[in-house]
Amino acid sequence: MPIVNRIADFADDMKAWRRALHRRPELSLDCHVTAAFVVERLREFGITEIHEGIATSGVVAIIEGQGPGPITGLRADMDALPMEEETGAEYRSEVPGAMHACGHDGHTAMLLGAARYLAETRNFAGRVALIFQPAEETIGGGRIMVEEGIMERFGIEEVYALHTDPSRPLGEFATRTGPLMAAVDDFELRLTGRGGHAAHPDTCIDPVPCALAIGQALQTVPSRNTDPLQALVVSLTVVQTGSATNVIPETAYLAGTVRSFNPAIGDMAEKRIREIVAGQAMSYDVTAELDYQRNYPPTVNHARQTEFAVSVARGIVPVVDDETVPSMGAEDFSYMLEARPGAFLYLGQGLGPFCHHPKFDFNDEAAPIGASFFARLVETRQPLDKR
Repeated sequence: MPIVNRIADFADDMKAWRRALHRRPELSLDCHVTAAFVVERLREFGITEIHEGIATSGVVAIIEGQGPGPITGLRADMDALPMEEETGAEYRSEVPGAMHACGHDGHTAMLLGAARYLAETRNFAGRVALIFQPAEETIGGGRIMVEEGIMERFGIEEVYALHTDPSRPLGEFATRTGPLMAAVDDFELRLTGRGGHAAHPDTCIDPVPCALAIGQALQTVPSRNTDPLQALVVSLTVVQTGSATNVIPETAYLAGTVRSFNPAIGDMAEKRIREIVAGQAMSYDVTAELDYQRNYPPTVNHARQTEFAVSVARGIVPVVDDETVPSMGAEDFSYMLEARPGAFLYLGQGLGPFCHHPKFDFNDEAAPIGASFFARLVETRQPLDKR
C-alpha cells in the first residue's frame, strides 16, 4: 500500500496517541481532556491557529499552505460510548462505564497524523481546517459546530471524513454517491391508565394491552404504509411496565427508533406513528404522551466530491468499493454535508468485533492509511502552482 513515507515514519507515534486516547474515553460534549491532548499535539507540530471551545469541547485548527487557494475541512470525532470495555488490552479504558467502542480514538489519531505531515510539508495552496468534533454518538456535535458557524467562520468550501470499518479487510475503502447512511428518529411513549389489583381488572384501566397493540401496529408502518422499494426501519426497542404478577400497572413505557433515507418517508412514518398511538390510546381509554424526536438527517455524499475522494483513495490502496450498500446506521457528519459539499468514506481495519461491541478495538495499522488519505486529498485538491 503506497502510504506516504513520512507518515509511515511516525506510525508508532500515531499508535501511542491513539492508545493514550483509548485509556481516557470521554462522553458526549465533555471531551475536554481529549481536546487538550489534541491541542498539545497540534502545538508540537507548529500549528499556531487553534480555536477551542466550539460545541463546548470541539477544536478547529488551521494549517496555512503556500499562497492563496481553496479551503478544505477534514473532520474527526472524539467522543466514546457509555459501556464497559471487554478487550483486555493493556491500554484498555481507565474510565468506568466508558470506552472507545466506535474507533473515534483512531479517527482522532489519523487526523493528527495528517496534521503533522501537512504542517511539516505545507505542500499545498490555501488552507486546511482540522475539525475535532465531540458528541457524535449523542446529541450531534456536528450539528452544533455547524450551527456555531464553523463553515462560514473558517471559509470551509468542502468537507471530508473517514470512519473505521471492522467488517472490511485492512486498507479497503468504501463509499458511494448519494445516501450512504440513514436519518435517525427516536420516540418515547408513556401510557397512563389506572392501576390496581390484577384480580379485579374491571376496576382498572390497563395500559398493557394498549402497549401490546401499539407494538404490533408499529410494524405495519414499514410493511403496509411504505413503498417496498423504499427503505424504512421501525424498531420498538424498549418496553417497560409492571412489577408484580398480581398488580395491574398504572403506566407503560415504550421507546424505539425510526430509520429512513427519504425525508418524505420519514415524514410519513412520524405521521403514522402519531396516528397509531392516538388511535390505540383512545380505543383502550388510556392517556398517551409521545415524544418524537427528528434527529440526524441522512448522510448524503455529493457526487463530484465522492468521485474525487475515490480517486484519491485509489492512489493509496488497491481496493476501493465506490458502490457500497447504504447502511441504516446514522452519522452526524450528515449536518456538515448539508452545509457543504463533501464525502464520507469507510476505511477497513480488518475483520473483528463490530462497532459498539464491548470487544471492539481500533486497528492501529489502519491509522497511517487514513492519515495518508487525508494528506493526499489536500495535496491533490489544493496543488501548488509549479510554474
